[in-house]
Amino acid sequence: MNIRAILSWAFLAAAIGVPVALSLTSPLLEWRGPVYIVAGLSGMIALGLLLVQPALIAGYLPGLAGYRGRRVHHWTGGALVVALLVHIGGLWITSPPDMIDALTFTSPTPFSPFGVTAMWAIFAVALLAAFRRRMGLRPWRIVHMSFAVVIVGGSVVHVLLVEGTMETISKAALCALVVAAAIKVMTDLMHRKTRPMRSSSGGS
Repeated sequence: MNIRAILSWAFLAAAIGVPVALSLTSPLLEWRGPVYIVAGLSGMIALGLLLVQPALIAGYLPGLAGYRGRRVHHWTGGALVVALLVHIGGLWITSPPDMIDALTFTSPTPFSPFGVTAMWAIFAVALLAAFRRRMGLRPWRIVHMSFAVVIVGGSVVHVLLVEGTMETISKAALCALVVAAAIKVMTDLMHRKTRPMRSSSGGS
């Protein structure tokens, strides 16, 4: 593995690991039980996976380009669903009334509707992935990218509005990276689609 690859992986690990590590030093954890702590960590892991996912599908991570990257993307998507389920399940155990309000969009907290919307979008993508071959590549990409916008936007706003254990600056930095990665990958993928069309039209 060359220096560039090592630095790429180190940057990714720091981008996700630093906010998680700093959250573990929060004084708010002193009054929280283990279930709540696990739920919070699962939410942070889910946010970190939103940074990994676009990089995988676009082949940006060293050693995970092409088919290998797409396969890992699928497995990471499954891990994202599991992390989200643990996050929701833990919060449900600690406070069922709050979760009912959140899921029914009646919660007074401003961050709840964004998180719930992103949650349903993640579940929708996971469900549609089972029918990806029947849908065809082009319809799948359109649907997947549309849901990705909802997932990234809803998740980032949700995290930024939550005043919890995550340290403010590192949290904002991770959210900015998630948004930047999503925009970069979507832009690059659209350019890849239009490039052959432009070249063929130019030669006619």
